[in-house]
Amino acid sequence: MNKYEIMFIVRPDMEEAEIKKTAESMKKVLTDGKAKIIEEKNMGQRELAYEIQKFNTGYYYLFVVEASKETEQEFNRVARINESLLRHLIVKVEE
Repeated sequence: MNKYEIMFIVRPDMEEAEIKKTAESMKKVLTDGKAKIIEEKNMGQRELAYEIQKFNTGYYYLFVVEASKETEQEFNRVARINESLLRHLIVKVEE
């Protein structure tokens, strides 16, 4: 198991319930892959450094997880095709 920091940004033009549902579905991808979630942080709506898809803000979420390489790859695959996400980033943390 490797340790990863996973951050993703959800589109700001959605209803609050949809935003939470999107975050939960991304969390479910991790838990279905047997990842252990160490830390989960909803960082709220923040301004983006630059415009993405005509949006200047987004809802930031951060997960710190212990997961297998396969789970990390599956999260990456799902995040790429999820149209509710503006961006995502997965960083492997060395201990």
